[in-house]
Amino acid sequence: MQFGRSYEEFEVGATYKHWPGKTVTEYDDHLFCLLTMNHHPLHLDANYAGETTQFKRNVVVGNYIYSLLLGMSVPDVSGKAIANLEVESLKHVAPTFHGDTIYGETTVLDKWESKSKDDRGVVHVETKGYNQDGTLVCVFKRKVMVPKQNYLDARGGEQPGRPTLTES
Repeated sequence: MQFGRSYEEFEVGATYKHWPGKTVTEYDDHLFCLLTMNHHPLHLDANYAGETTQFKRNVVVGNYIYSLLLGMSVPDVSGKAIANLEVESLKHVAPTFHGDTIYGETTVLDKWESKSKDDRGVVHVETKGYNQDGTLVCVFKRKVMVPKQNYLDARGGEQPGRPTLTES
């Protein structure tokens, strides 16, 4: 199974549909809020959300959805990355609720070779996340520095650092 791509494997215009999706639970949302110290009652207090917000229920914190989509894209996009260079834009388009299932896909917008090192390049991608109804909930663009094949070959190939099984 492929994990990430080398520079040569990216094609401008290609779209990678990340699989599987992830159903967001109340636990996921609350744990992320607590880990990041986001204690806004919209995310944590069902009574507050039900009584005082337009949605009448808790809304999943947007940065969790962004993080989830970023993670979903790793096997297809940045699994071999040298560095994530920039998040150029991030838009939360629609709310996500407990019980929604999030799916993602990433499109390659552009790519170019590094000007300073000939063993790598930069890939510009856009990731979109949508729920089980097909509603777009989050979209972001980012730039990722990825290795060329010669970089990978010089460092151990497809799975660098993986030991060889020895049986006694």
